[in-house]
Amino acid sequence: MLRVVERVGQWPEKSFSSVFTAKVADCGKLMAQMKPAFAITSLALYLDMRGQYDLVPVVQPRIDGRTSERYRVVAKKGRFHDMDELKGRALGGTMLDEPAFLGKIVFAGKYDPERDFALQPSRQAIRALRSLDKGELDAVVLNEQQFAGLSALQLASPVETVFTSAEIPLMGVVANARLTSAQERARFAQALETLCADPEGRKLCDLFGIQSFVAVDPTVFDPMARLWLARN
Repeated sequence: MLRVVERVGQWPEKSFSSVFTAKVADCGKLMAQMKPAFAITSLALYLDMRGQYDLVPVVQPRIDGRTSERYRVVAKKGRFHDMDELKGRALGGTMLDEPAFLGKIVFAGKYDPERDFALQPSRQAIRALRSLDKGELDAVVLNEQQFAGLSALQLASPVETVFTSAEIPLMGVVANARLTSAQERARFAQALETLCADPEGRKLCDLFGIQSFVAVDPTVFDPMARLWLARN
């Protein structure tokens, strides 16, 4: 990805280097150790560390024509009617390694995932949904893309939505404002905005289901920051 960004942004080859991890705890450690000028973060990590590193959103991904998404909790049809009935039950999903995000942002402070549910994290949404189908889970929390893929699964038992979140902005690339100038951030954003139109960049975008990257107004994240800082 960086080689494509360098080319479309007309930087010299190998101007950028990167490290990657999918582990939430390691993300925070790498941010502290590496102090990157730019980073791809989860929304939770951005909200948690934006003050510490003066993080500024640069671009958002556009997926299926949208730059926001809703999260949903699904269960077998007719078994549960709302989240209160799910209290104490087994809840699965791929984002359960960030329970603070689930509680503060997805549930808007109404539920504490670690206190109110028996969390069963999964690396794959399809695995969690099959466990739901087998009766090994009571419900599964899904993001927009995962929920859209439900119709392609051949589950033995139909499922229904028992909870739908408010609109949550998609997180993309952020910059450390202490290490970058406004001009550098604008240049990087412009390169990313053309990424998906590039033949090689298109392959990367397709891999993650991204239509394009678009410039973002940082204020769209202000409501999320208020939820994150609220005392539950």
